[in-house]
Amino acid sequence: LALGQPEQAAAQAGLYLVGLSWSLAPGWAFVALRSFMGAVNRPAPGLWIMLAAIPINAALAYAFIFGAFGAPEFGIYGAGLATAIVNLAMCGFAIWAAYALHPFKKYNVMGRFWRFDWQLMRKLLHVGVPISGIFLLEYGVFAAASLLMGYISITALAAHQIALQTASILFMIPFGIGQAATVRVGQALGRGDAEGIRRAGFTAIALAIIFMTGMTAVIALNRFVIPGLFLNEASASSDETAALAATLLLAGATFFIADGVQTVAAGALRGLNDTKVPLAFAIVSFWLIGFTAAYWLAFTAGLGAVGVWIGLTLGLFAYAGMLVTRFVWLTRKGRHEPQLAHRA
Repeated sequence: LALGQPEQAAAQAGLYLVGLSWSLAPGWAFVALRSFMGAVNRPAPGLWIMLAAIPINAALAYAFIFGAFGAPEFGIYGAGLATAIVNLAMCGFAIWAAYALHPFKKYNVMGRFWRFDWQLMRKLLHVGVPISGIFLLEYGVFAAASLLMGYISITALAAHQIALQTASILFMIPFGIGQAATVRVGQALGRGDAEGIRRAGFTAIALAIIFMTGMTAVIALNRFVIPGLFLNEASASSDETAALAATLLLAGATFFIADGVQTVAAGALRGLNDTKVPLAFAIVSFWLIGFTAAYWLAFTAGLGAVGVWIGLTLGLFAYAGMLVTRFVWLTRKGRHEPQLAHRA
């Protein structure tokens, strides 16, 4: 409400967050364990846990929202509560996998967890804090974009969320490729293999471009169908939301490609422990370019919701270009092989 959002939307968001907030600790603990599994080249258990969690979360959320299957009816609060319960279960199964399955159990990942390894903690913070800052800036600009949509109208906010959820689903594939790039580039760095670093990074970037280009075509062709998957009410407001969401999906066609490239390039740079310079790139691209352009195009130029998406796209393109240029510069043949070998 303090940020000028509609009262109805703010009230519903508050109810949802009350239930969802309990998922934070187990949810992020699961992310850490899943990253550990990926780092030792065995990501499958994390995948199977996630695949099982999705239908369970959907069924439990449905039950708690509508009071189905004999469950109490909580409304939108039930959606957050269901996600919290599922995240707790995911964390529990990940801990079990880390202790019971090969090759994880030999690492004793949570042994003596009460004793801090301060030297390792400093290394983790040195690399991790800039990464956290990047994610904060990136997700922050998308949160700010939602606020801008709320200023425009509830219809714009709803259409934005439909388009953004579609982009988020597509984003998971290059996000996974980016995590693989981090692992492979990091392993090549450990071997002192400069050619392996380049091969892993550029292959991952190429995969992201190919996949997201294909998916962009699919989204563009089905932009009138996709909103119907989120809306089930035959009303004038739903029709208006669906039409605007279809427009945003078309306007954001290049958004998907840039989003895929930036997350993979960022992953490749994380494999080189290069996080501080990308943090500076994020400040410039997401906020100085992306948010400024989104605000100006939406309100000063009068483009409304479409202007917000054009601004976000400009920011993502700037960030992707900076990251790819940085990776090319760091791995240029003949310049950085000795440095990479020394760091390894």
